Amino acid sequence: MIIKEAIKVLKIEAEGILGLVDRIDDNFPKMVELICRSKGRLIISGIGKSGLVGRKIVATLNSTGTRSLFLHPAEAMHGDLGMVDSDDIFIALSNSGETDELNSLIPSIRKIGCTTIAFTGDKTSTLAKHSNIIIDVGVEREACPMGLAPTASSTAMLAMGDALAVALINKKHFKSSDFKKIHPGGILGQRLSRNVQDMMLTGASTPQVPEGTTLEDAVKEINRLELGVTLVVRSNKTLAGIITDGDLRRLIADKKSIVDLTVEDVMTKNPRTVTLNSPAYDALNMMEKHQITVLPITDVKGKVRGILHLHDILGKGEFKFNGI
Repeated sequence: MIIKEAIKVLKIEAEGILGLVDRIDDNFPKMVELICRSKGRLIISGIGKSGLVGRKIVATLNSTGTRSLFLHPAEAMHGDLGMVDSDDIFIALSNSGETDELNSLIPSIRKIGCTTIAFTGDKTSTLAKHSNIIIDVGVEREACPMGLAPTASSTAMLAMGDALAVALINKKHFKSSDFKKIHPGGILGQRLSRNVQDMMLTGASTPQVPEGTTLEDAVKEINRLELGVTLVVRSNKTLAGIITDGDLRRLIADKKSIVDLTVEDVMTKNPRTVTLNSPAYDALNMMEKHQITVLPITDVKGKVRGILHLHDILGKGEFKFNGI
C-alpha cells in the first residue's frame, strides 16, 4: 500500500511537469530575451512553498551566470524594497496568483519601473493581470490527497525555473570555464583550475596501437583499459588517428565484418587533441561542444603523451555534463 502511494505521488508530479510542455508559449522566449538584455538583476519573490522554490531557482541562476536575488514579500514592504532598481526584472511566484503579500508588493515594484513576470497556475488571477509576462505553471491536480499541500504545483514551478536557467545558459553561451570562475572553492572548480598534464593517463594506461594493426587486435586494446577508445600511432610516436566504441558500433550496424580490416580502415584521422599545458576547463569545453569523452594528449611535435578521459576531469561518479 505504501509503495503504491509513493508511486502514485511520483506519477502525479511527473504528469504535472510534462503538462508544462503544452503550456509553454511565446512568453517563454520573450522572458529569456528580456532577461538577457537586462542591465539589472533578476529578482524572484514568493512566500511559503513558492518562496522556498524561489530561493532554489535563485541559487541555480546565480551559479550559472545570471545575477539574481530572492526578495521576501513581507520584508520588501518593510525596507528591503530598497534593493530593487528600475533595471531589474521581477519574477513573482504564486500558484494561485492570489497571494496577498505578493499582490500587495506588485504596485510598488511596477512603480519603481521593473518589468514583472508571473509564474502562476491561474492566467486570470490578480497577479497575472498585473504582470507584463505570464508563465503558466498550472497543474491538473496536486499529489496531496486533500488537494491542499503544494506538491505537484511546487514541483512544476521548480521545473519551470530550471527550464529558464538552462535556456539562459544556452542563450548566454555560459561555459565550464565560466562556471570555474564563480566556483573557485568547489571540487569541480579546483579540478578545472588544473592543467591537463596533472590528471591525464600516461604510459601503459594509454590505449594505443601502431599503424597497420588489425582491427581485431585494436578491439583487444580497447577492451584492455575499458576507456572505449584506442589511439593509433605512427612509428615516430605521433598521432595518426583514433578508434572509438562508436566506430565499432557503426560497423556492426552496417553489418560489416572486422575480419581483414586494419585500423586505417576505421580510424578517425587527425582527431581533436589538447596539449600538456592546456587548462582542464578548455578540455572540458571541447568535450562538451563535440560530445566526446576522451581526448588524446600530444606535445608540440604531435607526439602522443597520454590520454584524458572525462571522468579524470570531473571525478569518477561525482559529476556529469548535466549535473555540474
